[in-house]
Amino acid sequence: MDNHPNLQERLEAYAASGALPMHMPGHKRNLAAAPFLAPLGGGLDITELDGFDDLHHARGVLRAEMDRAAKLWGARRTFFLVGGSTCGLLSAVYALGAGGGSAVVARNCHKSVFHALELCALAPRWVCPAWCDPLGLYGSVSPAEVARALDQVPDARFVLLTSPTYEGIVSDIASIAAVCHSRGVPLVVDEAHGAHLGLGGFPAGAVAQGADIVVQSAHKTLPSLTQTALLHLNGALVDEGAVERALGVFQTSSPSYLLLASLSGCVRALEEPGAFDRWRAGLAAFDRETGRLERLQIPNHGALAGKRWPGVFGWDGSKILIMAGESPHRFAVPPLLTRGAYAGGYWLMDALRRRFHIELEMALPHCALAMTGAGDDESSLHRLAQALLTLDREGEAAAVPVPGPPGALPPARLGLGQALRAPWEALPWKEAAGRVCAQYLWVYPPGIPLAVPGEELTAELLDRLEALVRGGAELRASPEGEPGTVRAAAE
Repeated sequence: MDNHPNLQERLEAYAASGALPMHMPGHKRNLAAAPFLAPLGGGLDITELDGFDDLHHARGVLRAEMDRAAKLWGARRTFFLVGGSTCGLLSAVYALGAGGGSAVVARNCHKSVFHALELCALAPRWVCPAWCDPLGLYGSVSPAEVARALDQVPDARFVLLTSPTYEGIVSDIASIAAVCHSRGVPLVVDEAHGAHLGLGGFPAGAVAQGADIVVQSAHKTLPSLTQTALLHLNGALVDEGAVERALGVFQTSSPSYLLLASLSGCVRALEEPGAFDRWRAGLAAFDRETGRLERLQIPNHGALAGKRWPGVFGWDGSKILIMAGESPHRFAVPPLLTRGAYAGGYWLMDALRRRFHIELEMALPHCALAMTGAGDDESSLHRLAQALLTLDREGEAAAVPVPGPPGALPPARLGLGQALRAPWEALPWKEAAGRVCAQYLWVYPPGIPLAVPGEELTAELLDRLEALVRGGAELRASPEGEPGTVRAAAE
């Protein structure tokens, strides 16, 4: 690669030049007047100055850095995002679906996708991923389900799905892209958790597998600051100008050069040979160590690495999903792994935090998730493995059941936006059965709605929500309401 200075080096040179800033930001890089900004990088915080390009009309250094990223991932065009994958998903949906119509969307998408559908007045035809019963989780979206959905809505403006999921489950993107392209429909993949895929020995990601728009959170697994993300554009089915216009709507007109420099440095770091060697060595050592677990189980690591799971096409190996619940089916594994007590996910997360100073990404009643990234190595993953082995030997806590399948989706009786704008009343859960939901309800993380505005609040759905709360899950609503109540559209 060339030796031109990256964005951070350019910022450092400019800060050392002594130029007098008679422009925003208001701190004027005067760290004596605002010393709290020094450790936050305030000395490099600038606006769009001569020689530093404009993210919304990139023709200079920023365009060169984004083209560098496109080459690394193999995309036709790459855009830097400073508003996270949320900004990228909003922009992708707006670029492809502004003005309404229909779209095929996986039901386990992030809440930002639902918000985009609402803003664009799009009618979703939901595709439900397969349910993996032993794991109590959604699995992969199947190409056959996407084909069936497109048969029902042949005028769909796009297909959108999430791969890998929050838990690390991937779908067969290459086959799904082929299904979409055979009908002239663009495929959008929320790959927020998979920016590392296709790099450094990890399996191919959605860009290489033919998706038309791929949105990635650089900060989730790569060495980049929180809030940084990427939007990759491929093929000829998506108008590049429409994407740029959409980014102008949803991306701030005052992007942080600290975040942009973070993305620039990240791309340069990933170009170096062996960028992921320490990370991958740590994961391999973790597999060897956790092969001795007897109670806690990790479906894609340790003794279960390579095992096939119903409804699961594949896994992202960077995620460590720790099953800590007791399934009525249990796993088809050696008897040694099926005896003893099973600690719930919340117990496990608390024990790791309290006793070992290890903070996991999230927990559900029956499992917990550890996210690894480019900053991990054998030392950090050894520490996690040893803590899990200690807890596994102790075998504390009572059994926690693995949740069963979520059942059929409730019927949609109003559109998303229509339901949110409708008059409503707050009802106790027990009295809301049969009414139309007027808010989003989800367990956070990961932020995937369980109830969507416009759908009927069935007794089955309300019972499931109540069971999740009893199990310790944190239920959130948008718009917010009083605990134990739900907003129902007025009849």
